[in-house]
Amino acid sequence: MNATNGSTESTHAHYLSDACQQLGYGQEVYELLLSPARELHIQLPIRKDDGSIVLFNAYRVQHHNARGPYKGGLRYHASVDINEVRGLACLMSLKTALLELPLGGAKGGINCNPDSLNSRELERLTRCLVEKLHRNIGPTQDIPAPDVGTNEQIMAWILDEYTKIYGYNPAVVTGKPLVVGGSHGRKEATGRGACQVIANYAKHHNMPLEDCTVVIQGFGNVGRYAAFFLDALGAKVIAVSDSQGAIVNHDGLDVAAAIHHKDSVGTVSGTANCDIIDNASLLALPCDFLIPAALGGAINSANVDAIKAKVIVEAANAPVSWTANDILAQRNVPIIPDILASAGGVTVSYFEWVQNLQFVSWSLDQVRDALDQRLAQACRQVFELADEQQLQMRSAAYRIASERLKDAIFAAGI
Repeated sequence: MNATNGSTESTHAHYLSDACQQLGYGQEVYELLLSPARELHIQLPIRKDDGSIVLFNAYRVQHHNARGPYKGGLRYHASVDINEVRGLACLMSLKTALLELPLGGAKGGINCNPDSLNSRELERLTRCLVEKLHRNIGPTQDIPAPDVGTNEQIMAWILDEYTKIYGYNPAVVTGKPLVVGGSHGRKEATGRGACQVIANYAKHHNMPLEDCTVVIQGFGNVGRYAAFFLDALGAKVIAVSDSQGAIVNHDGLDVAAAIHHKDSVGTVSGTANCDIIDNASLLALPCDFLIPAALGGAINSANVDAIKAKVIVEAANAPVSWTANDILAQRNVPIIPDILASAGGVTVSYFEWVQNLQFVSWSLDQVRDALDQRLAQACRQVFELADEQQLQMRSAAYRIASERLKDAIFAAGI
């Protein structure tokens, strides 16, 4: 059970291998849990507004569906490749198992730079994807959702194109606008989920949140909502960053002002009463909770020695490489793993899917209460196992998820 360091795929293979060894599973079970059921490689030719034809490569990996339909995000980013998508699909299977959602895991993406395409071209690209993929997605088969570089508008285009073929069924995709069957609380879900996991961790360890300092790398959907909800609970957010810069105020940021500035000018840099720093300095700031909420591999062997946070909370997918994870473990720096810390999004996606299947709508309070309860249960299970067995939280989470996934596969029969 060996994995090579470097990619998202190998990171999760490494942790899954450790979990399988701790559970006493043989190599054949490890390979069964790791290997995806289906991989789709798709070529998408579109004509741009200038008349040129561009060919994009797209991928959809359906990992396991023993626990329910495949479920996972769709990302538009220049780094997308089959190895990244394969690793993220495995992560989704483990997330849904850990949160006890009746769903499997999948992931997809298009290798593109969405900023280089205008809205009309993005729409053509999205509809072209559905033309090629529609036989492999559906409410009881595979349900995409937003991810890096995608949003509720792209999900609405997917629903509309799918509707042309099969008739209206909003459960084909989650993360949609409210007006076409989306759910209250979906946009905020991953950031709120990270906040609630931190609140549960703080409670478990008798840490008053009002005394805690927070640093957040990434101020997109996840980072800004994590900052918003942590600020509301009384935590002191001292630094945040986006792709264009980072800001710090050791007395605590005005989170609302940072959000407004980001919305107004496109970056947090320049927010009043804050100093501008670079991303490397932000990651090295002393704090109680460091939340990497951008892309994978943010904390790695090159910068791990500079980390001074007391606890790391993985709000992004695989933001800590496994070499950095092992170094931090030797230093006794706790890491709340991505399969728990970033699970709010898929949990509320599940709620949206349920609402669509039943043609009902939940209130925002209903969604938030259901999310908070499910996360509290998952946190309790992970923290208690980690305490009882003297495990890292990642090891505890992977053991719980791996056992549930294995049991479902064997119950269905091979």
